[in-house]
Amino acid sequence: MTSIQLVRRGETIEECYEFMLAYAAQGLPSDQGSRAGGQVRDFLNRAVDAMKGLTDDFREAISAEGLEPAAKYTAFLAVLERDARDSLTALELVLAQPSISSQLIDNLNASIHLRALLTDMFLLSEILRPLPLAEPQPVAEPRP
Repeated sequence: MTSIQLVRRGETIEECYEFMLAYAAQGLPSDQGSRAGGQVRDFLNRAVDAMKGLTDDFREAISAEGLEPAAKYTAFLAVLERDARDSLTALELVLAQPSISSQLIDNLNASIHLRALLTDMFLLSEILRPLPLAEPQPVAEPRP
């Protein structure tokens, strides 16, 4: 898994969340008969696909970077796995419904599981982001 693919996974999940915010604001009684309604299942399905294997991909990225102490990262990956599993379960439950209303999506948006997953991903992404090289600082001359 390349870091670009991992970023794309994260972007897919984040785009779904942002779409759901807009969908919830429309007050639609169902996903039938509107453009946004036709898109909501597509966004949800793409997010489901992006969540599957997410923890394994972060594990590979952390290993490839040789981040230490390994035990701290392993412990956090357990949190990520739980939040991804819980979020996936919630999205699949919504997808199983014959009709997806704006109110249903609003409740999904408020889910602590999905919000926790997004925060987990942002935290790890920030850690994995290459650090900018520090500009060399001039050395102060000693005073006489």
